[in-house]
Amino acid sequence: MNESFSLSPEAAEPHLRVPRRALERLRSVPALAPRYAGCEKVLTLEDLAALPPLVKDDLNVALAHLTPKAERGATWLFQSGGSTGAPKVGYAPTGFYMAGVYEQWRPLEPDDVFVNGWGAGRMWGAHFLAAAFADLSGCRVIALGSVTKEEYGDWLSFLVTQGVTAFGGTPSVLRLWFAHARATGVRLPALRKVLWLGEAWHPQLDEDMAVVAPDARRWGMFGSTETWVVGTNTPECPADVFHPLPAQLVHADADELLDFTTLDPDMLNPVLRYRTGDAGRFVTCACGREDRALRVLGRRDSVVQVRGLGLHVDDIVAQAEREPGVTRAQILITEQRGRVSAVDVLLLTDRDAPPDLSERLRGELMAATFTISTAFQHDPHAFQVKVVDALISNERTGKTSGFVVREEP
Repeated sequence: MNESFSLSPEAAEPHLRVPRRALERLRSVPALAPRYAGCEKVLTLEDLAALPPLVKDDLNVALAHLTPKAERGATWLFQSGGSTGAPKVGYAPTGFYMAGVYEQWRPLEPDDVFVNGWGAGRMWGAHFLAAAFADLSGCRVIALGSVTKEEYGDWLSFLVTQGVTAFGGTPSVLRLWFAHARATGVRLPALRKVLWLGEAWHPQLDEDMAVVAPDARRWGMFGSTETWVVGTNTPECPADVFHPLPAQLVHADADELLDFTTLDPDMLNPVLRYRTGDAGRFVTCACGREDRALRVLGRRDSVVQVRGLGLHVDDIVAQAEREPGVTRAQILITEQRGRVSAVDVLLLTDRDAPPDLSERLRGELMAATFTISTAFQHDPHAFQVKVVDALISNERTGKTSGFVVREEP
C-alpha cells in the first residue's frame, strides 16, 4: 500500500478515470492550463501525487469558467468563508452526495426525531446537506434554522415535548444550545445522538452533554464546501479521527498537509488534489475498524479557526508590519483543552517604534477585525499586542512561522 493515500493502489487505480476527467476539465481553463502543461496521464497513484495541488483560488477560477451542472435534478451553488478571506465556491446536485454517505454511516434511524440545527442562510450548504441525509433515513425532522438567544428557552421546551432523539449542528452552535440547557436546568432525556460537521469537536460539549443528555453520543462528519463529506466517525472513534469514504481519495504529503481527490463520477466540482489547508496523518482507529483512518490535526493555511471564526493570519501580520518601527510580527495562539484561550500579536521593534504602539494597534485590530472583536467580546483581555525581544522559532529548522499554536494545561 502507498502509505500516503487513504486507499491502496489496488482499490484506487480502477477508479482514477474520475480524476482523469477532472484533469481534462482543469486543463480547459485558460488561466490554469499552464499549471497542468505536461500532465497528460493519471494512471496510477504515483501519477496523481505528481500533479500540482489545487487551492481555493484555483478552484474558484475553474468553477467560474466551467459553471458545472448536474445531469439529473437541480444544481446548487454554495459558498463558505468571506468574513476574513476570499469566499470559496462549491456546486452540488440535488441530494448533495448524501446517498454515498448513508451507505457507509447511519446514525439516524426511521424512529428518530432529528433537530437540524445547521443554519440555512447565506449560501451555506450544511443545513441542506443534513436535510438530504435525514431524508434518506426516513426519520422525522425539526428544521430550526436561525434561533436567537432569547428563543432558546421556548425551543428547548418544545424539543423536550417532541421527544427529540438526535440533534445536529456545528460544535459552536451545539455549545450554545447545551450550555443554555445546562444553565437553565433543562434536560433532554430522549436524546441519544449528536451529529456535527463544520468545525472540530469541543471538549466542553462532552461536559455539558453529560449533564443535559447523559445518554447522547457524538457522530461526526469531516469535509468542506468543495469536497463535501470526506469522512465520518462514530462514538467509538476519537473525535479527531475519521474514516474516509470509498469515493474520497485522501493524500498526505511529507509535511502532513492533506489534499482530496474525488472518485465519485457524479461530482460537479473538479476536485483534484484539492488542498483545504487541513493537516492530518493516517492512523489505526481505536474503534477497531480495519480500514485506514485519518486523524485531522487542524489548519495549516493562513486562516486559523479562533472560537469558530476564521482569523486571517497573513492580514493581521501584514497590518502589524506596516506600523512604523515594527520589523516583524507573529501571532501566538494559546489553546487549553483544544479551545483558543488567548491570541497575542507579538512584535519585534526597532528604536523608531512609538511608546504607545502596542495599545494603539490593539485598539485598531479590536475595532476593525470582525473575528477578533466577536471572538473576544466577552473576554477582551484575552487578545493582546506585545513587544518582545524575540519571536518564537522552530528550534530544529530555525524557521519562524507567521503564527504559532501553544498548548497549555
